[in-house]
Amino acid sequence: MMHLENMTGWGMGFWWIGGFVMMALFIWILFVLFRGTSENRFHQESPREILSKRFARGEISKEEYHSMLNNL
Repeated sequence: MMHLENMTGWGMGFWWIGGFVMMALFIWILFVLFRGTSENRFHQESPREILSKRFARGEISKEEYHSMLNNL
């Protein structure tokens, strides 16, 4: 008859590390997914932010930027 200590020696004592790593990886993936969607869902750009980005990208000139900014 085998004793319990022979079945649970050092060879099987570290199985929990794999489970811990998998759980940490799963939680990290969920965090990354929900962090990315929550920022986009709750933050909508204001018209001024959109206009400033268009000006920064060079899509509109300085005169067009100031004209549109006055209209806002």
